[in-house]
Amino acid sequence: MTDSLQNSAKRNKLQSKPNVVAGNAANHSSRTRHAQDQVHANNPKKLQVMKFGGTSVGDASCMAKVVEIVRATIQDSNVVVVVSAMSGVTNKLVEAATQSEAGNSQKVATIFKELSLRHETAASTLIQSEERHKLVANKIHALIKEGERHCQDVLTRRELTLRARDAISGLGERLSAPIVAAALAEKGVASEAIEATEIVVTDSCHGAAEPDMEATRERCAALLHPLLLHGVVAVITGFIGATVDGVPTTLGRNSSDYSGTIVGTALDADEVTLWTDVDGILTADPRLIPQARSIPEMSYHEASQLADMGAKVLHSKTLHPVMQSGIPLLIRNTFAPDRSGTKITLIGSSGGTGLKAVTTASDLGLITVRGPVDLKAPELLRRTLLAASNLPVDVRLATKPISPHDEACIVVSSAAAERTIDALRREFANDSGEASEVHVTLTPKVAIVTIVGEEPCSSDRFADQCLATLTQENVTVLGLTTGSSACSISFVMLQDQMKPSLAVLHRQLEREITQGNQIPVGIFGEGR
Repeated sequence: MTDSLQNSAKRNKLQSKPNVVAGNAANHSSRTRHAQDQVHANNPKKLQVMKFGGTSVGDASCMAKVVEIVRATIQDSNVVVVVSAMSGVTNKLVEAATQSEAGNSQKVATIFKELSLRHETAASTLIQSEERHKLVANKIHALIKEGERHCQDVLTRRELTLRARDAISGLGERLSAPIVAAALAEKGVASEAIEATEIVVTDSCHGAAEPDMEATRERCAALLHPLLLHGVVAVITGFIGATVDGVPTTLGRNSSDYSGTIVGTALDADEVTLWTDVDGILTADPRLIPQARSIPEMSYHEASQLADMGAKVLHSKTLHPVMQSGIPLLIRNTFAPDRSGTKITLIGSSGGTGLKAVTTASDLGLITVRGPVDLKAPELLRRTLLAASNLPVDVRLATKPISPHDEACIVVSSAAAERTIDALRREFANDSGEASEVHVTLTPKVAIVTIVGEEPCSSDRFADQCLATLTQENVTVLGLTTGSSACSISFVMLQDQMKPSLAVLHRQLEREITQGNQIPVGIFGEGR
């Protein structure tokens, strides 16, 4: 750990190296593969990337559990660790940034004082070595001062740019990683804290940066493979990266899991494990469905559909890197490490078929567009989606109306509903010259309940059964649609009918499971 902090300045030179250029891509890939082969030849144990979420590193006692999990794993695997900020810290940092823009210097000072105390307390509890503790304490102090300087600059300018927001909000992971690395060293595990700005190369889209995987592979080969060869556990900051010029970026809120799969793919890991606060993937949110149960395995396809439809345990981008590389992704409980959790693979447990799930999304608005008789539903929908895309607005769903009329129905966030309606009225008014011919209406406070599974979601019979069951339970279904991949069905209803709808559809799933002897899946969990 001493070497880790003393040598970090030397590693920063990597940030000034030029990006991978097309003419040299083959040579870069060859060197990366050679470095990976060296790791396997000198240390044939499998490689696991283990990402620990915010609640998993929430305080000293949680971090101690992380240390024990890593210690147990290194007996038969090489390990790279990725960590989130301590739970709630990123929210506090974002608050500090916004309070700076508002000119509230006292609130900003209070936030950084609280963050400093929280991290120093965790470090003091976990680290007994005087030298090691001093190094970590100095690192915490330096990072807190850096955050205060960024906020002072925002306060002076009264402008919070996306670049400044990234620099401030990314401090949480930079604070937690040195503490975890030092805690590992206290227990005899050689470790080194690594800032992802040194290895995860991204574009310059602040707040939602995308990785350059080829450049990231090169950085990982240069920095992480030597550590693996010497049995050193790298503890990497999630959530953040940097442009090729070294400008810090973030991958988007709740994206530390994405960092884990990016690093896992860049290293060609044997598996990536997301350690969280639930027993893997469940049939439903256990807070809403107490009888929800965890399942052993599911496919990338199903997990991706669930993430897209609002399930909480996976960031929507998390699966992208491992889907392309075929690396298994596990979701396990930090606080119950004896449980196997859920494994996500290419084909799932039954060739990708037979698995079903239920998830929900709320705080939405349903916009219905009804045109004149000569404007049919397909054309209405095409133009509706085009107008929404020009805002831009994230259309959560385009649904089939439960109506005999030619209509287009889309679901957007409540916050975006009014401006979407304004854009649609302008779109159709400009076309026809008679705005009254097209009626655009909003149904506020709606929710979506989605069932996911290759079968029987692809059958009309199952959709009709679910719709009939909801109707019998006095749920008014405002719209329904099947997913683009035919492995999901989504129902739109008023938000106050979401919970009873979830219960009804979960019972429907249980009946299908009993009749077909199938295992259900669902997906919920912690956020940052």
